[in-house]
Amino acid sequence: MGQHIALVLGGAASGKSSWAEAYAASLAQDLIYVATAQAFDNEMKNKIFAHQSARSDRWKTFEEPLNLAGLIGTLPADHSVLIDCATMWLSNQMLAEKNYDQAGDALLKALPAAASPIVIVSNEVGHSVVPENALGRQFRDAQGQLNQRLAAAADLVVMITAGLPMVLKGQIAESRS
Repeated sequence: MGQHIALVLGGAASGKSSWAEAYAASLAQDLIYVATAQAFDNEMKNKIFAHQSARSDRWKTFEEPLNLAGLIGTLPADHSVLIDCATMWLSNQMLAEKNYDQAGDALLKALPAAASPIVIVSNEVGHSVVPENALGRQFRDAQGQLNQRLAAAADLVVMITAGLPMVLKGQIAESRS
């Protein structure tokens, strides 16, 4: 398969991760799951465990909370890569006080050079209320900008609502596995 970048957007608990996993699994036999979440509390540990338990043995997992651009360049060809998710990755950048604009630039440069199709999950944050504090507003704005940049670079953009996909850009690729 030629170069293919898909962005799967949705709100919290919209079904976007499940849909993205199924889509990524349809693109290749060999699968890579890039986890960006960090478990800082028991709730997050339980959520990560639930996600891991739900995945089949076809998935090889890489945990990369910060350096997605560096990891993408090392991933093998002929795999389908799922990055879940850009929202946690951006949060990690901000919490680590990294320059998230530069990190976003590096990520967007790495994506077209990837040897395999990449499916990126991200939260759509523009449908909620205006955050009450400056950090929340900074995050919302940064996430909105990142999503716009990822969407511009993507061949396929799908919005998931209540588990249902709506194609915003491109066409859903036919199954390759």
